[in-house]
Amino acid sequence: MDQALSGRFLRGLALAPDRPALRAEGATLTYRELHERALVLAGSLLAGFPGRPAAVGVLAGKGPSAYTSLLAGLYSGVTVVPLQPAFPAARTRQMIEAAGVEALLADDDALPALTALHEDGVTLPTLFAPGGRPMPAIGVDPDSALKAPMPARPSDIAYVLFTSGSTGRPKGVPVTHANTAHYFSLLDARYDFGPEDVFSQTFDLNFDCAMFDLFCAWGAGATVVPVPARAYARLPEFVAEQGVTVWFSTPSAITLVRRTGGLAPGALSPLRRSLFAGEALTCRDAEDWAAAAPGTVLENLYGPTELTVTVTAHRWRPGGRHLHDHVPIGAVHEGHAVLLLDADDAPSTTGEGELCVAGPQLTPGYLDPADDTGRFLERDGLRYYRTGDRVRRTDGDGLLYLGRQDAQVQVHGIRTELAEVDAAVRACPGVEDAVTVAVPVDGTVELAVFHTGDPVPPARLARHLRGLLPAAVVPRAYHHLNALPLNPNRKTDRRQLVSRATALRQQPAGAGSRTEGRQE
Repeated sequence: MDQALSGRFLRGLALAPDRPALRAEGATLTYRELHERALVLAGSLLAGFPGRPAAVGVLAGKGPSAYTSLLAGLYSGVTVVPLQPAFPAARTRQMIEAAGVEALLADDDALPALTALHEDGVTLPTLFAPGGRPMPAIGVDPDSALKAPMPARPSDIAYVLFTSGSTGRPKGVPVTHANTAHYFSLLDARYDFGPEDVFSQTFDLNFDCAMFDLFCAWGAGATVVPVPARAYARLPEFVAEQGVTVWFSTPSAITLVRRTGGLAPGALSPLRRSLFAGEALTCRDAEDWAAAAPGTVLENLYGPTELTVTVTAHRWRPGGRHLHDHVPIGAVHEGHAVLLLDADDAPSTTGEGELCVAGPQLTPGYLDPADDTGRFLERDGLRYYRTGDRVRRTDGDGLLYLGRQDAQVQVHGIRTELAEVDAAVRACPGVEDAVTVAVPVDGTVELAVFHTGDPVPPARLARHLRGLLPAAVVPRAYHHLNALPLNPNRKTDRRQLVSRATALRQQPAGAGSRTEGRQE
């Protein structure tokens, strides 16, 4: 089991069987208790399903049962597909079909999502707590409990996560047990996590950074504490009450905590390690957080889902200043090859270019091989992933993130293809064409839509998009145009649209730039 992802939990079980593995919503589960519950659920799933499911979906939020279900899925030895109950049913159905999910693990919190999926035509055997059952039920049978987690080979797929796709549908990224084994072996060598640590868990389970929290903590016998949304308004008190020692979030959380007055000097003193990923980290944000957590070691991490959670790390040193005032992303993990490409796809001679990475954390490829086109390349016998990110070499082997090469952005840490949003807007009745742009706001971005065709009311557009996109990436502003502007090459002038969206956002409330839309 050493190479299986579930083996990380078994390590924690051996280290600290009676210490808390999870504290969530007022409930505490020890390693022994969580292990035994997961064995029962995994055994019930395998006993109640005719044959072995190709993949199991975990449809749960961030309550205690969500983590039990995720662990049970891994214990069953099949591919796990974390699914977000808050996502539109149509989007979740796409993921279920793409990943070949044949059974679901869920709980009462997911009942509305299950009902919506059932209404959308999904009918799958489902194991979850008693309550309304829109799906065929698999009963929980203690007599079917596994004696131990099912084995998995290094090449087996541990989990599948979905990223935004430029075709208008999510792209499935399979991550193998070999991918995670290499990743966590490097983290074990880098960090000194132990049973006394308490990890924040800020990411939803369908976000790859959640795997860092869970399996770094569980591999060390430490405790995981999900952070509820209300906690950000009083984060110093939450950190102190829960004894949080390891914090991991997107940098946009720093802006939120600053607004609520939580970054006073020493306010987050219990934190001994602070990690950020998912967005560019500014030097100002790093300095303010470090002042609030004076005993912390702060690191900026980077990595696309295709390279297994994170693939670089940079340890922050106070007083450092860098290009665009951003913290470097650091060196690529040991065992990987790095290639920088210029605009002609030739190796860069300037130390700046598109970052391509090859190595043991690289996904075998997307679930749909058609999505591989343009994202992977073969050079010198190695298979590289083209991240689409422009970077510059710094001192040593370090890298500095410069921005995206394409129309992909990070919205509150969620990787989003603007083309996917465009496609969703065009599907709204009355819309002829649409272009989505990202507007920088308080360390992250907000999306603004420009569309042609009928002057569809913004409220109707937003309602339409909430049925297709994750809530966090639904655009905040909608502007109607008679025609989209073109640049001298007769392509849509995105720079002009970004400037226009920025100016419209700065108009006084009620001027028609955000809530009412605008016709131009």
